[in-house]
Amino acid sequence: MSKISKGNNFISLSDYDRDDILSVMRGISSYDDQNLKRFIPNKKKLIANLFYEPSTRTSSSFYAAATYLGHEVLNINNVQYSSVAKGESLEDTIRTLASYVHCIILRHSEGGAANAAAQVSDVPIINAGDGTGEHPTQTLLDLYTIYKEFNRLDQLTVTLMGDLKYGRTIHSLVQALDLFDTHINLIGPKELKLPLKYYKNEYIESTILTESIAMSTDVLYITRVQKERGAVGNYAFTNEDALKLDNTCIVMHPLPRNEELGDWFDSDPRARYFEQMSNGLAVRKYLLGEILG
Repeated sequence: MSKISKGNNFISLSDYDRDDILSVMRGISSYDDQNLKRFIPNKKKLIANLFYEPSTRTSSSFYAAATYLGHEVLNINNVQYSSVAKGESLEDTIRTLASYVHCIILRHSEGGAANAAAQVSDVPIINAGDGTGEHPTQTLLDLYTIYKEFNRLDQLTVTLMGDLKYGRTIHSLVQALDLFDTHINLIGPKELKLPLKYYKNEYIESTILTESIAMSTDVLYITRVQKERGAVGNYAFTNEDALKLDNTCIVMHPLPRNEELGDWFDSDPRARYFEQMSNGLAVRKYLLGEILG
């Protein structure tokens, strides 16, 4: 039985094992349909969307998920207009909101912020991204996209390309993939290598997408340079790279994208990043459905 259940926080993928994740994959599928009203609960809950950083997909999909489930959302997407602008601490903000709502969805610029919030909150905290730390709900939709495509998470080769140092989506995804019989390749500039604490197994590493790596890849996962966090480096997925990939490979990206993945690839049948984005709704409906009960 999944540990994602009523009243629990959702902070890090390191809190779960492979059986938990497989249970989640099956659970998400029950929310992944068009009969949205089927899941409206008998009693409304109030959810706080507390975002200290900009967001399009995560914020709006959580808002939509809560609405489809019959809940109401207290949106705080501009903390500069709250008491944060007066110097209020994260902990005091969390204590305040926890006295009003049933659940807090938190995005913050500092790694570890979600865990710090969970320590003082009387209601569940869902980590919607904490600085250069993790982005566990993104990883669930990444895994679900892969699971829907291949009907498995084992015996796959996943190549992670881009900003591996500051990319929180990568940090969460590596932890989850390491629970499975999955081969991982790391591609990116030397200055943007994966932090040592995330190395749990041996990975093939390269600064470019070589032909041998490309031909063995089932999933190519590209990320942008996190310039807002001081990342320095350049790379891009090119037409030459695309020609190296097998026709059965899929290409993913957590979005937003910049120069690392041009719109020239959008019409390629291997592109899955828009389907990936769309899967965020089912994932977040599932999380709210399980955590709020």
